[in-house]
Amino acid sequence: MNKKILHIVFGLWTLIVYSQSGLNAFLKPSDSLIKSRRNAVIISETALGTVSLLALNELWYADYPRSNFHTLDDTNEWLQMDKLGHVYSAYQLGRVGADVLNWSGVSEKNQLIYGGTLGFTFLTAVEILDGFSEEWGFSWGDMAANATGTGLFIGQELLWHEQRITMKYSFHRTQYASQRPDKLGDGLAEEFLKDYNGQTYWLSVNIQSFFKKSKIPTWLNVAFGYGADGMLTGQDEPENNLFQNQNRVRQFYLSLDIDLTRIKTNSHVLKTVFALFNTIKVPFPTMEFNEENGISFHGIYF
Repeated sequence: MNKKILHIVFGLWTLIVYSQSGLNAFLKPSDSLIKSRRNAVIISETALGTVSLLALNELWYADYPRSNFHTLDDTNEWLQMDKLGHVYSAYQLGRVGADVLNWSGVSEKNQLIYGGTLGFTFLTAVEILDGFSEEWGFSWGDMAANATGTGLFIGQELLWHEQRITMKYSFHRTQYASQRPDKLGDGLAEEFLKDYNGQTYWLSVNIQSFFKKSKIPTWLNVAFGYGADGMLTGQDEPENNLFQNQNRVRQFYLSLDIDLTRIKTNSHVLKTVFALFNTIKVPFPTMEFNEENGISFHGIYF
């Protein structure tokens, strides 16, 4: 019996090692153009983008009245937290778009033209849907934020051929969602996306990339964050009897972070995992400054 178990364990281990080896080879970026990979990327992105827009149109916009195309000035809402969400989304989608084309062996120029602009293209389509919804409207502020996120990614590639400044996200639950779950989310999954009070957007700067000759670890970053608190509505509305006396405050943060993509490994599986998780800031002790309480410290901040 022990011998049979040993054979089974050995067989499973061999299968796992072989599978990981095959996956590692599959995830390795190509040095030259592989048309089958490139075509698969184009088809997949087109299909995913189309399905996402159709789903948004049916599951989200269908619940609200349609209208003629119109614009909306929402630059003063939510203390600009929603705009930073657009910057972050455009940046991260552009990074992914360029990475998958790099995996296909596409030239660096085309990675930036067709991959780096993926976020801007997709979010522009979403903005057009907003323009035909009576509840929202086409926002030039959102478009500017989309362009900023795309520019942050492409600009660094053109200037440094690497991402020295990475945009990241962190979240913690707040008391406000329970007071207005229809707007700020009902449950953790919705709050993660909707509750601006619990969101923080970071510019995570890799120190060693600016000081090449230093002995600073290549993965160590310093992070500058922005958040806001006390918001139940987009703007402070004294005439709104339901949500009066909101204590709306901007928050600024200073912390350390880890650039997971700079951790050395020969495993392309790990590199892919690190790239996915590098969108989220690693929790660290953090200093906060806001206009109401001055400077405060958090032992671990999410």
